[in-house]
Amino acid sequence: MNKTSYIGSVYFLGIGGIGMSAIARYYHALGYYVAGYDKTPSPLLDELQALGIEVVFDDAVAAIPAAISSLPLTEVIWVYTPAIPKSHPQFVHLQDQGANLLKRAALLGQITQGKTTLAVAGTHGKTTTSTLLAYLLRVGGVDCTAFLGGISTNYGVNYLEAQNVESSLIVVEADEFDRSFLQLRPNKAIITSADADHLDIYGGADAFREGFEAFAKLLPSDGMLIQKEGLNLPSMARTYSYSVEGHGEYRAENIRIEKGTYVFDLVTNDTRIHDLTLGLPGRHNMENAVAASAIALSMGVTRDDLAKGLATFKGVKRRFEYIVKSDAKVYLDDYAHHPEELKACISSVKELYPKETLVGVFQPHLFSRSRDFMDDFAKSLSLLDVCILMPIYPARELPIEGVTSEALLEKVQSPVKMVLSPEEVVAYLEKEQPKLTLTLGAGDIDRIVPKIKEVLKQ
Repeated sequence: MNKTSYIGSVYFLGIGGIGMSAIARYYHALGYYVAGYDKTPSPLLDELQALGIEVVFDDAVAAIPAAISSLPLTEVIWVYTPAIPKSHPQFVHLQDQGANLLKRAALLGQITQGKTTLAVAGTHGKTTTSTLLAYLLRVGGVDCTAFLGGISTNYGVNYLEAQNVESSLIVVEADEFDRSFLQLRPNKAIITSADADHLDIYGGADAFREGFEAFAKLLPSDGMLIQKEGLNLPSMARTYSYSVEGHGEYRAENIRIEKGTYVFDLVTNDTRIHDLTLGLPGRHNMENAVAASAIALSMGVTRDDLAKGLATFKGVKRRFEYIVKSDAKVYLDDYAHHPEELKACISSVKELYPKETLVGVFQPHLFSRSRDFMDDFAKSLSLLDVCILMPIYPARELPIEGVTSEALLEKVQSPVKMVLSPEEVVAYLEKEQPKLTLTLGAGDIDRIVPKIKEVLKQ
C-alpha cells in the first residue's frame, strides 16, 4: 500500500460503535488511512469495510494492521471508546508503549474546535433532535457535517458529509455519558432534558444536573441556547425555552391529529407559522421538532423549507420506528431505556391508538440504572396493558444482587405481566397476534425485531 496517498492514519478501538463509526467515516473522507478493531461483525462495520476501511475482529496486538503498527506511535491518532475494557490486549499494549490514547469525546472535541458547532444535549431526545436539525439545515440549503447518534432513516447513515468536508458548520449529538459533552465548544445548543441518569458515573442527581449546567456555560455570550421549558439552566448565551403548548418562547400550539399525523402551529414571541405537519409520530417528537426548528430558523432556513423539512423527515432507526403498519396490525420499535423516555413513548402510542390493547416488550439496560430507577420504571411500564420484560441487558456491568427483571415486574401494575426470554417473546407474539405491539430498550432487543416483524405479518 502506498502510504504517500494518505494524509495520516487513525486507529479506532471499538470502531463499530455508532459514534466511533461516524468519526471513522469523517477521517476517511478527509483522506486518512482508517482502521480499527471491533468484537463482532455488524451492518455498520460492513459499510465501513465497503468504503475501504480496514476492520479487525481479533483483539491480539498482532492483529493491528501492519499499515498502522509499522508507523511511529506519534504518527497515528489512537482513539478508543469507554466500552473497551481496560484489559483489552491492544489497549494495554498501546498504553504500555506510551501511545496518546484519546477518548472518542476528546477527538470529537478536537474536530469541532474552531468550527461553528450546533450541539444537541439531553438525557433523551438528542438523537432525533440532532438528526432532524441536520435534515432541516440540508433541506434549507445550509451545508453541514453531522455526527449523529443513530441511523437517519432519510439518509440511511449516522454521518452526513458536507459538500466541503472541512465545512465550518457541524451538527453534533452531545453525549452526557462520562461527561463527554464537556469536551465540546458549541456556538448554539439545544438541551432537551436533564433527568438524572448514569448515576454510576455522576454519583447523584445533583451532580448530574451540575454536568448540564457546566455544558450550558460552555456557550459564548454571542451564542444561543434553546432549552426545554422548566430546565432553567444558566448560560451566558441568549437563552430561550421551548415547549409543546405551555409557555415556552418557542412552542407548538393549535395541535391536532389528522390521519394519524400531528399538525401544529409554531409560535415564537413575535411570529406564528401556521399548519406545520410533522412526518414523525409521537407527541414527544413534536417537542423535538420545536427545538430543532428554533435553531434551523436562526441559521437562515426559510419558513417554506422548514415546513417541507418537518413534513418529510422520516426519523431515526429505533426511535419510534414503525416496523409494521397496516389496518390489521401496528408494531413500533423504540430505543427508550430511561423511565421518562418510556413514559413519553408509551403515552404517545396510546394517544395515537386509544382503542387498542397495547402489548409492550421492554429489555432493561444496565443493572445500576434498573436499581436506581426501579420505582420510576415500574410506574412508566404500568401504562402498558400487557407488560413483557426481558432479562436485564448488562452491557459493561456485572450483576447486582436483587436487581432483576423479576423484581421490577413485581412493582409493575399492568393487568397482564410476565418475564420472558427473547425466544419466548417471539413465540408469545406469534401465538397472541396482538393488534398493537411496542418493543423498547437499548440493549440487544433489536436482534429480535426482524423475527417479531415476520411472525406478526403472517
